[in-house]
Amino acid sequence: MTQSYPLAWPDGWVRTPHYKRVDTNRFSTTFVKARDQLFDELRKLGARSVILSTNMALRNDGLPYAEAARKRITDPGVAIYFTLKNRPMVMARDEFQTVHDNLRSIGLAVSHLRGLERHGGATMMERAFSGFAALPPPSNAAPRRSWRDVMQLTEDFEPHPETVDLRYRALAKKTHPDAGGSAETFAELNNARSEALQACK
Repeated sequence: MTQSYPLAWPDGWVRTPHYKRVDTNRFSTTFVKARDQLFDELRKLGARSVILSTNMALRNDGLPYAEAARKRITDPGVAIYFTLKNRPMVMARDEFQTVHDNLRSIGLAVSHLRGLERHGGATMMERAFSGFAALPPPSNAAPRRSWRDVMQLTEDFEPHPETVDLRYRALAKKTHPDAGGSAETFAELNNARSEALQACK
């Protein structure tokens, strides 16, 4: 299962040593702004089931704690998992010393790759994105639960943003680490919420 927190770095992606990370606020951005720009680019791309994975602890509403978003953390790596034309994809970045700079870097990369399609190169864009295909999980990995199972919703439930958020808040009170839950269970709930909201569209 891909988790939002802690960081689920993709297999096969080389890590940047901490002493080689770029120490600069190159993009003059914030976590929320960089995240929203990246998600907007992925939406335009047609990506589905988007999961952002970082080492930033999340609040009950799925946003990072304010102090976590401001301070530097030991591992500021970012991985974004999504499906594109029913194929699992992943992009990751850890060259910069802040999460928001790594986020913005990925957002700009997606924007530039989308530029191939805008200029008549749909085939070139598809070939470019084929390099981001996610490696399959180990054969002994436990099967991932559906968002309906995680959020304890029946198959006939018609997802709507308001009802999804109501259900999410109720379950977050039990699964959040601060409420006696675990990081893994809360990450699973956050992933389920993201998928449920995607199903609303």
